[in-house]
Amino acid sequence: MKFKTLLFDVDDTLLDFRLTEKKALQALFQEENILLTDEIEATYQKINRQLWRDFEQGKTDKATVTDTRFSLLFEQLNKSVDGKELGEKYRQHLSQGHDLLGNSKAIIEELNKDYELYIVTNGVAKTQYQRLNDSKLTPYFNDIFVSEEVGFQKPMIEYFDYVFKRIPDFDREKTMIIGDSLVSDIQGGNLAEIQTLWLNPTKQLKETAIQPTYEISRLDDIFTVLND
Repeated sequence: MKFKTLLFDVDDTLLDFRLTEKKALQALFQEENILLTDEIEATYQKINRQLWRDFEQGKTDKATVTDTRFSLLFEQLNKSVDGKELGEKYRQHLSQGHDLLGNSKAIIEELNKDYELYIVTNGVAKTQYQRLNDSKLTPYFNDIFVSEEVGFQKPMIEYFDYVFKRIPDFDREKTMIIGDSLVSDIQGGNLAEIQTLWLNPTKQLKETAIQPTYEISRLDDIFTVLND
């Protein structure tokens, strides 16, 4: 067998984070009696993406991401808010979202028969555990590694060192990471010297030098890679 251990990202790999995020934003703004326009949502996305990018690159910490994204957003709307409080309310709504991406649960059930499966995620621990439990995915994974608990995040080599030390009989050559992010998942896997599988449903063009070992547009196609 070519692979023994498969490391899965969560958001937009197994769970439909875009849908979950949209629902959480709508719930938060409704709760605050503020109209969520397309323009405000786009501005939030821009701010949030940049903060997470800074986090992945080690330029900022998790608390800065979660506690300032809404204060930064409302600054642009000339409103003053408690960013930390709004962030906590948002994460509560976010934790309720466990929409599966495609038929990911059936795929994980099948893979669980032949492979050792692990979760590797940069998300907030409490939120990710609840979403994985609610989606009924947790039982199929040997362990779950959340950056908040590890103390390092993907793509940092220290994150992967931590994970590898906690996988029994770890074999680097028979390990692959599966995820939608070129930076955190694919670059992280490359730095850790394991094989990488980029889930690219929108067929976006690579604008970086980061090169995945394999690329698929649907998670179902993972079987083609594994059986090749």
